[in-house]
Amino acid sequence: MSNNITGHTQLACLLGQPCAHSISPAMHNEAFNQLDIDCTYLAFDVGTDTLPEVVEGLRKMNVLGFNLTMPDKNLMCELCDELSPAAKIGGAVNTVKNENGKFIGHTTDGTGFMHACEAAGFDIIGKKMTLLGAGGAASAILIQAALDGLTEISVFNIRDAFWDRAQNLVDTLNNETNCKVTLYDYEDPSILNREINSSAILTNGTSVGMAPKTDACIITDTSVLRPDLMVFDVIYNPEETKLLRLAREAGCRTANGLYMLLYQGAASFKIWTGQDMPVEPIKKKFFDR
Repeated sequence: MSNNITGHTQLACLLGQPCAHSISPAMHNEAFNQLDIDCTYLAFDVGTDTLPEVVEGLRKMNVLGFNLTMPDKNLMCELCDELSPAAKIGGAVNTVKNENGKFIGHTTDGTGFMHACEAAGFDIIGKKMTLLGAGGAASAILIQAALDGLTEISVFNIRDAFWDRAQNLVDTLNNETNCKVTLYDYEDPSILNREINSSAILTNGTSVGMAPKTDACIITDTSVLRPDLMVFDVIYNPEETKLLRLAREAGCRTANGLYMLLYQGAASFKIWTGQDMPVEPIKKKFFDR
């Protein structure tokens, strides 16, 4: 955060529940400082029950923009004045830009995921992925992966409030891309095992395993964690989830959501400021340990 806050300093922020663990404030404030942009980024614990009134307050405060994390991404679609094409297709917003009082919703999670895979050395273009979850982050990953050229994606989700929306998204992607997308539930574990066994990458797009419930793991049959399988977990707190630990012990190449956060954050930064985030120094300072 800048030490030179003035009456002209703009506000950007993160809304979510929980969000105190987020590295976003440190990352964005460092970028603002390096580029001499008079803005400060804060994090606020906001759930869906209070999101509408908080968003209206941010509008009246004329903030630069803001990010959203779980569980606020889907509801934010209804609170925006306009949505980018990707946000509209996915039904989730993680970045909002204030354009003279008009809130424009974007999603940068999918772009962040694809860049993070590339940074981890995961060559997944033209290959098959098994994706766990159909919520906001998972949907953004699904959309971008299908658009960027994965040939097949198997999506698994419980039959919850996301199910019908997920099926509609799957139908849209099958009609509008060259990627074959199929939605499954978890009812038959053998189907999950079959799809993972024929995939190049397994991606956990859910919050299962996130702090403080770090003992949780969706995958119970560790025999599917073969050495040639790439395993990506969008969670970054803890940095190594139980899924990633089991995958590493099985010889898989693994990656967590830290670089996904970095690259989606860089995309958000560009939306707000029109400038490129200084990714390399921020990566070195906050992500490479």
